[in-house]
Amino acid sequence: MTVKTVVQLQNVTKKIKGRTIIDHVSFDVYGGEVFGFLGPNGAGKTTTIRMIVGLMSLTEGDVLIEGKSIKTDFEGAIQHVGAIVENPEMYQFLSGYKNLVHFARMYKGITNEKINEVIKLVGLEKRIHDKVKTYSLGMRQRLGIAQSLLHDPKVLILDEPTNGLDPAGIREIRDYIRRLAKERDMAVIVSSHLLSEMEMMCDRIGIIQAGKLVDVQTMNDFVSTEGQLYKLEVEQPEEIKTKLTAHYPNWTIETVQGSLVINMTKEDIPSLVRWCVENEVNVYGIAPAAKTLEDRFLEVTTEKGEVLRA
Repeated sequence: MTVKTVVQLQNVTKKIKGRTIIDHVSFDVYGGEVFGFLGPNGAGKTTTIRMIVGLMSLTEGDVLIEGKSIKTDFEGAIQHVGAIVENPEMYQFLSGYKNLVHFARMYKGITNEKINEVIKLVGLEKRIHDKVKTYSLGMRQRLGIAQSLLHDPKVLILDEPTNGLDPAGIREIRDYIRRLAKERDMAVIVSSHLLSEMEMMCDRIGIIQAGKLVDVQTMNDFVSTEGQLYKLEVEQPEEIKTKLTAHYPNWTIETVQGSLVINMTKEDIPSLVRWCVENEVNVYGIAPAAKTLEDRFLEVTTEKGEVLRA
């Protein structure tokens, strides 16, 4: 299957009053994937997104959308983009349906059938004729996504799409975004502070810090670690840690939430089990332990010297 590049950032730079806010950021986003854009507060996420959608000019570099430059062919490029930057704004006194009709008038060729299609796609059929002021935050987010999909964009950009939602609403939006990318072969760019949600939602992530792109990797590659980590659940973990460290000086052993996390190989497990049996250690479980996106995010950003505020 051929992977199509839908969005290309080429050395995107933004300077304000001589200060470099965004410093030569480059990355590609492909059709059918959810790309997570992460960084501490003030790192440049929203500024970059604003430049992609044309709400802020570029000082240097370019953004190509479906091969069209936002600098030389803005209308040709932006017609492929649907976006919610921060919170979707709606007319509260109108129904969800009338909000969509009003927005559809800004584009040529959006039919009533198309409006009904996106309503069904976001699951608002039962409440679409109610006034927006009666909607929950999750429903308003879904209505905002429906609005951004009316013109069949190739790119969907969502800045903090789950902000303020309850756990059920967060899961709903997360599942919907993943389904949208796969079913419509759409490139989705998501920016969020909820790292656990990004880990479940995104195929690849890019981390920006102090205006510079730190890394772009697939989610699996980013959270994987050198060597292998195993979690050992035992009684008196601190005491066992001391004894294990003395017996296996080449292993790195940490205590995490009452369990021992050991950097060792799979072949070392039988030796560990024998040692526990010989030393009458009560073992409640041994299992592979993977680092979370939050763990890796904090490692990477701390290594780069940023004081985290997110």
